[in-house]
This record gives sequence, structure tokens and C-alpha cells, in this order.
Amino acid sequence: MSTELLSSIALPEPSLPEVHASVRISRSPIYWRRLLGFLGPGFLISVGYMDPGNWATDIAGGSRFGYTLLFVIMASNLMAILLQSLSLKLGVATERDLAQLCHEAYGRWVSFALWVGAEIAIAACDLAEVIGSAIALNLLFHIPLFYGVLITGLDVLLILVIQRWGFRYVEALVITLIVTIIGMFGVQMFLSKPEYWPVFKNLFIPSPSIVSNPDMLYIAIGILGATVMPHNLYLHSSIVQSRRYKRTPEGKREAIFMANVDSALALTVALFVNAAILIVAAAVFNRSGHFEVAAIQDAYKMLSPLLGAAGASTLFAIALLASGQNSSITGTLAGQVVMEGFIHIRLSPWLRRMITRSLAIIPTIIVVAITGEQGTEKLLILSQVILSLQLSFAVVPLVLFTGSRKKMGEFVNGRWLQGLAWFTAALIAGLNAWLLIETAMGR
Repeated sequence: MSTELLSSIALPEPSLPEVHASVRISRSPIYWRRLLGFLGPGFLISVGYMDPGNWATDIAGGSRFGYTLLFVIMASNLMAILLQSLSLKLGVATERDLAQLCHEAYGRWVSFALWVGAEIAIAACDLAEVIGSAIALNLLFHIPLFYGVLITGLDVLLILVIQRWGFRYVEALVITLIVTIIGMFGVQMFLSKPEYWPVFKNLFIPSPSIVSNPDMLYIAIGILGATVMPHNLYLHSSIVQSRRYKRTPEGKREAIFMANVDSALALTVALFVNAAILIVAAAVFNRSGHFEVAAIQDAYKMLSPLLGAAGASTLFAIALLASGQNSSITGTLAGQVVMEGFIHIRLSPWLRRMITRSLAIIPTIIVVAITGEQGTEKLLILSQVILSLQLSFAVVPLVLFTGSRKKMGEFVNGRWLQGLAWFTAALIAGLNAWLLIETAMGR
């Protein structure tokens, strides 16, 4: 083939080209030094599993039903570890992200529909971040919710500045904020003095009431939507390629293993945070008979008096603010990945961020203006249910692609893994169908 013909063939652009293969990996024979180079993407993904939407569902679940829904958090986290593992393997093995592969496999119109669904999921996630950050600003600095919502639009400037320094700085900021959240809730857990036997029992043994009680099922699926986020599957398949590993079978094999360690470690941290929020809500509110504490503002106001510890509410609000700002970063990156992958449109990062944030700010302003604080709690939980309903549209293509030897080569899922992946996909779809039926029948 002539040089002229070779140069005329348009090679596909890599996912997130500005950070693709930009992070160096140590070639040291020492395992932990090589692992350090891969740590980061999993923690970027994990922030979506502890965002303000999780807070709303976990607080509501803990205050109303005690420790019962801890099993849902554990099961959701195990699903997340599996699905994120498939996502990162897809990105490394094919050197494409999930959105790009959907565009190539399904064509323009199906890709456009999937893109719209992904954008709805990102907007729902951003909605939770806007509300959570605005509530935190209100609790800490007494800024009215309406103005707090507007201020959250400015975080786009911080994110864009940090991105210009390099991808490692973005990851460092995220990990710092995660450590802040862990520290805040570590103290809250100690102060709340939970009943440890019911905690461990409900963490590993499911209660039949989770499915038979429509109110509990609604919150359970909200927890599922808040934990296994659809846009994180697109994002992980992209940012895992930011590492400069050898693009050979051996290099990819090590990259998949190291990325799985990173992902499992980060999601275990997210499990602790999610479980801690629900445990604190159960130990403080449910145990004292305050069963209807679902709003984040109410939880803040009642924590210090019920715990008898000055400053407990402030720790709660600081963690909430860190959570909201953290999730904004991944929302920005996920929006870029799905837009470029599905419909091949590239926008300036600031314009992309402003569009996404506007889609979240506008409905929030309307709700706050009409209903005040009371409407934000229901809006938060609804946003997480929307995420769950969108999940299957990301999970099914992911399972199909990672089970395809044509796409994955030697990295294709084995039979047991593919069977487990399809079981998870069917379980998610079944729970969502059940929720829709219960809602339609007005139960």
C-alpha cells in the first residue's frame, strides 16, 4: 500500500485525546511502584458513588428503615465493582471507550438515542451535585439556597484551571476530597455508637421486605441508581487509557490487573462512605424515633443535638460540600466522553461544562423558587431513580462488547464471568421494571 494511501486513511481519534497516554507508568520491578502509576482513575469513578444523591437515599433509608437497606448498598457496590471492571477492561483491550464502540456498532440514530439517555443521566447526577453543594453552602455560610445554586455554576472555572495543570492534579484533588469525606464520617460513626450486630447482619443478609415494601423498594432502587451510575461506565473505559502502558498483550494484561486493583480499592472506600451515611442515619434518627428525617437539611440540624457533640453538624456539612465538588469533576469528564464518542461533536471544555451545569441549575432554581427547601429532598431521590432507569442502556452494550471475541480478542469474558455479567444486567432491569409497575399502579 502506498504511503499516500496510508496517510489518507483517517485513524479514529483516541478517547479524551488531551489526556490519552499522558500519565507515565514506572517500569520498576517493584510491584507497588508500578501500581502507584495506575492509582487514580478508580478514585475518579468512585466519587460518583458517594455524591449528594447517595446522601439523600442513604439518609432516607437509614432514618425510615434502620439498617435494613445496608444489604442494598453492599449488593450495589459488588455490582459496581463487576461493571467497572468490565468497563476498564473494555477500554484497555479495545483502546476505545464504550460510547465510541456503541457508535461504531449501532450507527448514527441508535447512538444519538443512547447519547440523549446518557446526557439525561449526567444531568440527573449534576442535579444532585448542584442541590448538595447549595445545601452545604447554606448550612455552613447561611447563603440562601437560590443563590447557592447560582454559585455552584462557578465551580466550572476551578475544574478547568486544574485540568490545565495535568490529569494527575485532577486525581490528586479528588483523592484529597475523598479523604476529607472519610475523615468526617469516621468521626460521625464513632459518635453515633451504632449497634454492630444488626449492622453486620443486614450488610450480608437481605430482608424480604426490601422487595415487598413499595416504599422501601423505591429507596432501594434509588440507592442502586446512586451507586451504579451509567455515565461512570462510559467514563472509566476512557480515563483508564490515560496511562502510558505498553500497548501490547503483555502490557494490556498488566494494565487491566493494576486498574482492577485501583477500582476495587476505590469502590471499597465508597462502600464505607455509603454504609457510614446510612448507619449514622439509622443510629441517630431511626433509633431515637425520628423516622421521617430524609432531607439533608433536617439531618444537619438534628445531628449535633441528638449526638450531644458540638461540631458534628459542621463535619457533616463540610463532607457534603466536598462530595458535591468532587462529583462535578467526573460529571464534566463524562459529558465530554459521551458527546465525543456517540455523536462526534467536540466542544470547548468550558462551553460543555456550562451547558451541562445549566441543565441542572434551571430545574433546581424552579423547584427552589416554588417549593423552597422541601422540594429539594424529593428532587434528589428522584434524580437517583432516573439514573437507575438509564443504567441498562449502558450495561447491556458493555456486557455484549466484553463478551465479543471479535472486539476483545484474548481479553474476552470467560463463560462464568459473562454469565455473572448477564445476571447482573437482568437483575438491574428487573428491579427497574418492578419499580415502574409499582409506580404506575400507585402503590
